[in-house]
Amino acid sequence: MQYIMENEDEILRLELKTEESAVVEQAHRAGLREGMRIADIGCGTGRTTSILHKLVGPSGFTLGVDGSKERIRHAVHRYGEPGITFVQRDIRENLQDLGRFDFVWMRFILEYFKNEAFELVQNVAALLEPRGILCLIDLDHNSLNHYGLSNRLERAIQAAIAQMEERMDFDPYAGRKLYSHLYRLGFQDISLHVGAHHLIYGTVRDTDAFNWIKKIEVLAGKMQFDLPGYSSPREFKEDFIQFFKDPGRFTYTPLIICWGRKSSS
Repeated sequence: MQYIMENEDEILRLELKTEESAVVEQAHRAGLREGMRIADIGCGTGRTTSILHKLVGPSGFTLGVDGSKERIRHAVHRYGEPGITFVQRDIRENLQDLGRFDFVWMRFILEYFKNEAFELVQNVAALLEPRGILCLIDLDHNSLNHYGLSNRLERAIQAAIAQMEERMDFDPYAGRKLYSHLYRLGFQDISLHVGAHHLIYGTVRDTDAFNWIKKIEVLAGKMQFDLPGYSSPREFKEDFIQFFKDPGRFTYTPLIICWGRKSSS
């Protein structure tokens, strides 16, 4: 599988868009506590792994797992310290040789595995100790909630997302499926929280502008989209950038956090 967003600036994009306060709030809400052994599945640059490790403290242990050799190399260099280990693995393969954990965290991963999502959750759940916590976090209506764009731009965005679903296994509705994954696997004490990941209005922050415009640039360059109303991906990209920089626009993306405990049996 090739990661949809792979590009020379992806490490920078992931670093900039990761907000420590959000990670801390989400992890505490799901039950992460000091002294736990935690696995961060799809750890990317290691920034989130480092934040989670602060929460488990020196008596805990944190493992970051990612499929990218480049990002694991960056994680080791930037965030390596006693108590944190980073490994490069295909997270679709058996991971049980990595040990057992009290808490497994998988954030913004399932959106890239529409057809394999349940099997992937089943695979990482095998890493948990009995009564261990699995925390899944993903978006819903991903990239589809904007107001203030033209009918032409809205139709093109919907068409592009539909083509990503078909060709690249992308799932814009991964978030709404998280509860079902845990329920089907027999998890207990399942809870969830719904909030906003993106909530953008008025003057756009530099980090949000970089994140969204970079996504449009990468995807427009990678895929030969059929974009109704546009003669080229470049024309689409320029139209989206003009819309996104307009302080009258409104953009939001629902974030769903779901967590539960593995059955003791």
